[in-house]
Amino acid sequence: MKRSEILESNDQYVSMWKVLAGDRKGADLRDRAGLSVCWADSPFPFWNALFLNETISDRDLLRVRLRMSHTYMLPKRHSGLVYVCEGLLNGAAREHLDAIAASESLTFALDITGMAGDILPLEVGIPHPVLDFARVESETALQAYADINSEGYGFPLEAGRSGLGGSTFWKKVAFAYIGYQNGEPVSTAAAILNDGQIYLALVATRPDVQRRGFGEATVRYALNAAYHATGITRTTLHATDAGFPVYQRVGYHRTTVFKTYKPA
Repeated sequence: MKRSEILESNDQYVSMWKVLAGDRKGADLRDRAGLSVCWADSPFPFWNALFLNETISDRDLLRVRLRMSHTYMLPKRHSGLVYVCEGLLNGAAREHLDAIAASESLTFALDITGMAGDILPLEVGIPHPVLDFARVESETALQAYADINSEGYGFPLEAGRSGLGGSTFWKKVAFAYIGYQNGEPVSTAAAILNDGQIYLALVATRPDVQRRGFGEATVRYALNAAYHATGITRTTLHATDAGFPVYQRVGYHRTTVFKTYKPA
């Protein structure tokens, strides 16, 4: 993996989450030593994030940073994660990451894969033979967008509505699109201008219509719309294991891996 792309992935993650968490009133965006804080204390857990933001090879320094993270998260009302970019760890810190996290009462949550590519525009597959697409521009559409993400990621509907409801950003700034099948909202994707790139976020499909290519089609449509509005060809994202093969088909490649942890 290229060092430049590892740094790019970490920087894009942090800077995008400063915006997304910061869209919620009262979000804490004040960084601590070695930690980038993007914590809205929202029922929507994506908006509660801490990122280790330095290169670490020393086990003791890693222990200190993870202890700080645990101390920060423990009294919070809502759950969140600390994100550790493996590409920023070297030597003993990387080798013993899981053991050190466990010693600081943190348990592994999931792997997130950083991905990127100079792949825009994406014209293939547009228009879609089954889906119609519409940009999120009303509160009603935004609620549908939130509900699909809650269902797709297994959250209560109230979590997504709290995390997105009332937002001007998602209705006016993000290129947030919904795919409709026979007039019913079934899939979402948002392409967002972030630090000179197009960042892909909140891709989801309703569980009852998954594995039909709807998510990929909506991704392609949102990215294409953002490209035609901005002319930017470079795009980044951070994928769960379930989404990873979809993004590979679109043209993204792996740049690094983030291991995430939550209080045990």
